[in-house]
Amino acid sequence: MAKGKEGATDLLPERSTPATYQDVLDAPPNMVAEVIGGSLYTHPRPAMPHARAGSGLGALIGGPFDYGRGGPGGWWIVDEPELHLGDDIVVPDLAGWRRERMREFPDTAYCELAPDWACEVLSPSTRALDRGAKQRIYAREGVSHLWFVDPDAQTLEAFELRENRWVLLKTLAGDTPVSLPPFDSISFPLGDLWTHPAAIRAPKS
Repeated sequence: MAKGKEGATDLLPERSTPATYQDVLDAPPNMVAEVIGGSLYTHPRPAMPHARAGSGLGALIGGPFDYGRGGPGGWWIVDEPELHLGDDIVVPDLAGWRRERMREFPDTAYCELAPDWACEVLSPSTRALDRGAKQRIYAREGVSHLWFVDPDAQTLEAFELRENRWVLLKTLAGDTPVSLPPFDSISFPLGDLWTHPAAIRAPKS
């Protein structure tokens, strides 16, 4: 495996045959493995601020949209699902399917139905891949909405797919209220995703 700085995404050396699902299965268990354009990419599990942002967003959206608690329901919201989209295998940090499209939740190791919404939590090891090849794959597969969450910059970018092109709807920063498609029927403070002390509020009595 090609060596890079600590935490960097590794691309296996060029080979005569494209990478396959078996390469994903053979990857070390502490690594996230993806096959994109025939090449195998691996990167370590996310650092704690990255994990906090992803799990926090899943909790904030999952309650109202997956479980219908304080919201409309009608979605499956999943952390790090493995998606087999054509010849590509990708693992977004979060993804959501409208239940009218995915009527039954799959009892398999991976999903072949593209989600309606995907979210990538950016980190130094994944930023270029998330904003490049994976973003193009999501557009190709007709994913309607894509969010990028950046814990370092404390920003959220929301995109919508229109005529096969990504259109930036809004960039939010800091502790701005978030109410964005496809989850614009609720609002939550963006600061809930960050670990900086200024963004942490005292529990309600």
